[in-house]
Order: sequence, then C-alpha cells, then structure tokens
Amino acid sequence: MAKTENVDIAIIGGGPGGYVAAIRATQLGMKTCIIEKDKLGGLCLNWGCIPSKALLRSAEVYRLIQEADSFGLQVPEVQFDTKKIIKRSRAVADQLSKGVDFLMRKNKVLHLKGAGRIASKGVIEVSNGEAVATVVKAKNIVVATGGYTRSLPGVEIDGKKIISSREALVLDKLPKSMVIIGGGPIGIEFAYFYNAFGVKVTIVEMMPHILPFEDEEIVGHLQRSFKKRKIDLLTETKVESVKTSAKGVSVTVGAKDGTSKEVKADMALMAVGFGGLTEGVGLENVSVAADRGFIRVDEKYQTNVQGIYAVGDVIGPPLLAHVASAEAVFMVEKLAGHDPTPVDYTNIPGCTYCQPQVASVGMTEKKALEAGHKLKIGRFPFRANGKSIAVGEIDGMVKLIFDEQYGELLGAHIIGVEATDMIAELGLAKSLETTYTEVLKTVHAHPTLSEAVMEAAGDAVGQAIHI
Repeated sequence: MAKTENVDIAIIGGGPGGYVAAIRATQLGMKTCIIEKDKLGGLCLNWGCIPSKALLRSAEVYRLIQEADSFGLQVPEVQFDTKKIIKRSRAVADQLSKGVDFLMRKNKVLHLKGAGRIASKGVIEVSNGEAVATVVKAKNIVVATGGYTRSLPGVEIDGKKIISSREALVLDKLPKSMVIIGGGPIGIEFAYFYNAFGVKVTIVEMMPHILPFEDEEIVGHLQRSFKKRKIDLLTETKVESVKTSAKGVSVTVGAKDGTSKEVKADMALMAVGFGGLTEGVGLENVSVAADRGFIRVDEKYQTNVQGIYAVGDVIGPPLLAHVASAEAVFMVEKLAGHDPTPVDYTNIPGCTYCQPQVASVGMTEKKALEAGHKLKIGRFPFRANGKSIAVGEIDGMVKLIFDEQYGELLGAHIIGVEATDMIAELGLAKSLETTYTEVLKTVHAHPTLSEAVMEAAGDAVGQAIHI
C-alpha cells in the first residue's frame, strides 16, 4: 500500500529550479518535498553545465601544456587519456550531486526518489517502476522537470552515429571527424573541446553567424579564432538530410545560394536546442495549459490551474540554469507572501565556455540601434592589458554599449579567457543603471583583466589611457 505524505509544497524535478525552490521554501517555513527519479542536480549538474566545464578544463590544460615553451618550460611530448578525462568529468558531477543531496538533508527537505505524476489537483503519485510507492498531498505543486534534447524533423538521435550532448560527454573513444549541427553555446563548446584533442570538426548553423544571440562583432572575433584552429564553419546553411552507414554519417546541407553539398564524418552531434520536458508529468490530468511544448505561466509562475506552478526550462526560454534558480526563488517568496523583485529578463548573463570565452549581458549593438538609442560604444583589447600579456592570454576584447543621452549601460560583451567570470561586474552595473562615468571612475585593481572594463568605459567617452 502506498505511503501518504502531506506537505505545503511539492516539487517535481531536482534540477537548478527544483532544488533551489525546495531550499528557499524550507527557509521560509514551508514543509517541502522534492521528487526526482534520477540524481539530484538535474540535467545541468549531471549532464550539462558542470561535466562539460570539466571536459573543457582538460582541453584548456592540454593546449596550455602544448604552449609551455613560450613560458620557459620544457615539457616532453604531451599525451592525453580520453577515458581519464571522462572519468574526471563524471567524478566532478557526482561530487556536486552528492552535495545537493546533502543540502536536502541539511534543510530537512523530504526527498522522494521516483517519477512524480500529478494525479489530480493537489495530489502527486510517486512511482518506482510501475507501482505507486508514495502519494503526496500538497497545497502547492511546482513543476521543474527541465528540458530534453531536440532533434531535426526526421532525424533520430541513435546515440551511436548521431549523438546528443549527453553521449558527447562520455565518449571514451574520440572520432576522427564530427559534424556539429547547431552553432549555439552547446555546439560551440563541444566544437572547442573535440578540436583541442585533434577531431576534425565542422559546424553547421542556419543563422548568419554562430552564437546567433551574441553581438556580431564579438562573434566575428570568435569565428576568426575558430578558423585559425581549422574548425570549419558553415553558416547560413540548412541541414537537408542526415544519413548513417557503417562508416559514419553523411550530412547534406544547403547554402544560402541554393547549392547543396555533402559533409561526411564519423559522427554527428545534434545541438539544435531543447524542448520542455512535459510528458509523463500528468499535466493533462489537471488541464495545465502549454504552448509549443512549454508550460504557460503568469507573472507569479503560476499555471492556469491555481496552486500549480512551473519554473525553469519547462516554461521556455531563456533555457539557462541561473534563470531557473532565479525564477524558483521569486516564485517561492511570492507564494510565501513576500514582495520579491521580479526576474529581470533584460539583464540575464549569457556565457559560452569555449576559448576564448564569450559572455554578455543586455543589448547587442544591433538591438540597441533597433530600439532607437543613440550610442556611445567603448572597446578595449586584451592585447593592451598588462595582466593579459603577463599570463599569455591576449585574445579578445571588452565592448561596452552606452546610451548617448543618459550614459546608461545598455549592454556589455566580452570575449576572452575569463569572460564568463568578468561579466558579473557588468550585470551588477546594469541592474544599478550605472553610467559610463561610474564604471570609469570605479578604481579597478592593477594588474587585472577587469581593468579592460574600466578602459572600455573610458574609450566610449575618449578617456581610455592605454590605447
């Protein structure tokens, strides 16, 4: 007979939206349970953000050792062990998943292992296999089930010749060649990783440039960097068909001019994005509304059914872990009767962890002009930054976009070695409606990469010192 649990809030999904909601709910005095059929941490921690960054670090270290001579170091011919690289990546993910499990125990969150399905309003059935093990009666239900890897129509991800990012994370034998379908952050990061270890990589992207939502000038810099590393970029190119054989894959692509060609490789990586994971949750049992595969919510993240909420990838773009967490905190605090600040979707940092890294917040130059702003734009190259030269990382720049009339920071874009860490300063600056004067007059430590931010602000108003 199934056990019954009564809680204030029940959360289906243990990813960055779900587990953060659970912790904040218990902090606010709610009796909380979280339901997760796999490891805590969700797709991001177990099969996305975290293990991929561990892999990328191995690629960075490998490239750095190859350049050891420039630092006055003599290193015998360096070799790599793919299985050990993968093993380290999985160990990092496992360690952090165990950390989330500890946080559940620390915060006295009831953790139910199994598949959660909404049976009726306020009732969730948790099953292990076919049998229902626990029935949860909840005053409020949160769906935080995340997303799933999408594919192109008619193209099946078989996990062997055509793989998703999940399989790409655990390939213990590298192919000689790979076609990556999709030039967004996931495709770009894997392109960098596989190229670093000698795989011949071709990226196919239907938009005019890779990383379509990033600033065109910044992406142009990245594309030049990738081409130097002999990564083939096919932009404004559509995939017409993907065929597999014993030898590998054959991808037929069509260019903007109407011509087609065949790209052959050992393997194809599908990186065209994610859809909302709504199947099997029981949404149809309570008539929760969805739109194009994503759950519809209001400004409080409540669905059309009172008492049922949703956060994270399952409600649609931007499909980012830090967005899911921010939505979760707001949703729970609002539910508890607080008056939290809403998530500012115009101030969400975007990060791509290839090398050079790409990070941004706010408007691109193109978007700012389309919005009718007159602009002051400042740029500062890392090749003119003392710390960059000292550590041997001069590839990249900082680009800041200010409103000419009021001096307000509209957008910030960085390409360079630590761009994804540097962007936080500019996200804070934008949230405080900072002007170029305040960025410029804030004393930045010397020597640091972040001096490039100050110098870029100076360049916007003709006051840069070191260029």
